[in-house]
Amino acid sequence: MDNLLERIDRLTEIGIALSAEKDTKKLLELIMMGAKTLTHADGGTLYSLKDHTLTFEIISNDTLDIQMGGSSGSEIGFEPISLYKADGKENHNMVVTHSVLTGKTINIEDAYYEQGFDFTGTRNFDSQTGYRTRSILTFPLKDHEQEIIGVLQLINAKQPETGEVIAFSAVDQQLAESLASQAAVALTQKRLIAELEKLFEAFIKLIAGAIDDKSPYTGGHCRRIPVLTMMLAESANQTNTGPMGDFSITDKDRYELETAAWLHDCGKVTTPEYVMDKATKLETIFDRIEILEQRYETVLRDHEIVYLKQCLDAQQQGADSQQLLTQYQSDCEQLRAELDFLRQINSGGEFMTDKQIDRVHAIGRRQWRDMNGRMRPILSEDEIKNLIIRRGTLNDEEREVINHHIVATIKMLDSLPFPKHLQNVPEYAGGHHEKMDGSGYPKGLTREQMSVQARIMAIADIFEALTARDRPYKPGKKLSECLRIMNEMKNNQHIDPDLFDIFVEDRVYLRYAEEFLDPEQIDVLDQAMLETCLASD
Repeated sequence: MDNLLERIDRLTEIGIALSAEKDTKKLLELIMMGAKTLTHADGGTLYSLKDHTLTFEIISNDTLDIQMGGSSGSEIGFEPISLYKADGKENHNMVVTHSVLTGKTINIEDAYYEQGFDFTGTRNFDSQTGYRTRSILTFPLKDHEQEIIGVLQLINAKQPETGEVIAFSAVDQQLAESLASQAAVALTQKRLIAELEKLFEAFIKLIAGAIDDKSPYTGGHCRRIPVLTMMLAESANQTNTGPMGDFSITDKDRYELETAAWLHDCGKVTTPEYVMDKATKLETIFDRIEILEQRYETVLRDHEIVYLKQCLDAQQQGADSQQLLTQYQSDCEQLRAELDFLRQINSGGEFMTDKQIDRVHAIGRRQWRDMNGRMRPILSEDEIKNLIIRRGTLNDEEREVINHHIVATIKMLDSLPFPKHLQNVPEYAGGHHEKMDGSGYPKGLTREQMSVQARIMAIADIFEALTARDRPYKPGKKLSECLRIMNEMKNNQHIDPDLFDIFVEDRVYLRYAEEFLDPEQIDVLDQAMLETCLASD
């Protein structure tokens, strides 16, 4: 009775250990070692079932000192066992397949004298190793829905005091079956968690892919940010000295940060495509510079008609038309120059000066005659408002729409019931547009109010945007220019100075560039060139 109570206590301990273990390989080993301990078995084999096939997971034998599979580091070279024969019939010749097919426990006193099963393989193994297989206990592992997920086979129960091989008792069988029930629950729980994690990861990547696919000009941004974020995070983690010497991340932290990186722009699903893809100042659904070109073509044609009429009048009056020609050519040159100027500033590639803005207003006062004969300004108020954008292609309203994506991101992520190990995802993802001096958006956070992870993502987002080759409003910048710009941002307290120093010193920028940038963008290769690009102007 004392022995039985001790074994029941041991079963309870094993059950607790099974429910706590997170690593699948260690979990399988716990099941095997627990079953052997409870039944005093000398050896055993644990199989997993998938697609009507049994795969070897763990092989253990104390007498032969064999430990294979699991975390042992020793691979199992045996081929999986099919539940069905080549002719499609069920394979009841083998004990493990029969146990799975019938769902029953099989308790054999001596394999050499048991009828109904083919023990040829067992006898061959014994003859090669000098082992003697006698008692066998085989039982299926069933999940909470009574579906079989594997099978465990124990070999040669031993009398604890003498070490003599004996048959597995009824108590051994009951304890083993009880353990099998607990083991199946633990394995099923582990499998379900893994499947949910896999589904979650696929879902967030689906969202990121949808955002990238929404805009052909930002395709790949959501896939590149996690890579760059984790590169910088690992470099910061490996830093043992300086301001970042105390920063460290665990596997849990890595998973949480990478998840945030994948979701950092999820709010862009609410951003209109015409704003995200606005390549020129006049672009909405299409580039309205084409409308201006048509207006100027109309004005040029009207000038030509006026000129030809004046020439006809001069001819009838016998007057010289040379002066008319000179004036006509001058007017046409001015019109074409205005159109070229409008085309140039429409690209948004250069900073607009006050003089250029004044010129746009002056051009806007020019009149043209529409198809109804009405005189109208050649530039509408909306066209002027967009053409005088000082930098880039977005006006104030459109910039606000773009900036709103981070507000939408935070709102979306805050609404999700993240588990404990992902509770920081909204904060990490929502802070990549904040600045260290509090001038960023949407919350105006300062460096002290932000986590290191959020500051890492801010640097990753900026560098990726500067180097990206798929934006409609600019080409991908070279490394030297990107580092100069970011060094200035560091000095102006827009990005974290300590993290940027790690970004530069550990050459995170170069490792990323070698993987994602065109070769012609990579112009910083040695320390001297690096110091040149970071030098103050």
